[in-house]
Amino acid sequence: MKLITMVLFAATAAFAQTAESPMPVTDAEKIADALRAGPAFVTKDATLLDWPSTRGSEYRVLRKSSTQWTCLPGDPGFPHDEPACFDPAFLRWIQDSRAGRTPRIERVGIAYMYAGAWVKTVKGAPADHEFHVGPRLMVVGPHQDEFRGFNRDGSSGMPYVTHLPDRTDLFLVMPTRQWAER
Repeated sequence: MKLITMVLFAATAAFAQTAESPMPVTDAEKIADALRAGPAFVTKDATLLDWPSTRGSEYRVLRKSSTQWTCLPGDPGFPHDEPACFDPAFLRWIQDSRAGRTPRIERVGIAYMYAGAWVKTVKGAPADHEFHVGPRLMVVGPHQDEFRGFNRDGSSGMPYVTHLPDRTDLFLVMPTRQWAER
């Protein structure tokens, strides 16, 4: 919990605002998209990967690097362009989860989503009601019970927990500002 608290305080830095863009198609577009997913000190030397073409297949390397950060463009299987950068623990969690494997998390993992993400509102709202959450940091950890007490409402602007589609493993989302704020 101390690490999560430290990360939350570190998340107070301002993030650059970017408008939603169309899904990248070419390798050049995918590289540009992945590079807008996190701070320059992460993206400038990060490995850039492309999402697998089928569930459980390999991630294609767009640019190899020697750092521990990996950035991906928006997932073509999602309705909105949501690029992200992951440390090794969060990347492993994403890869296992997306391949249908039980994730093995041995330490806290961190991810950036500077372009934000689209979330559904609270229970009871119309099914098609979504809004754009601003830039955010995300945390995944080995102790799921620590995440269960957090809010699940992504519309409040407060940190909340959520899960990937078709999964139940929770991760903490810490918005750094609302999308409309300048």
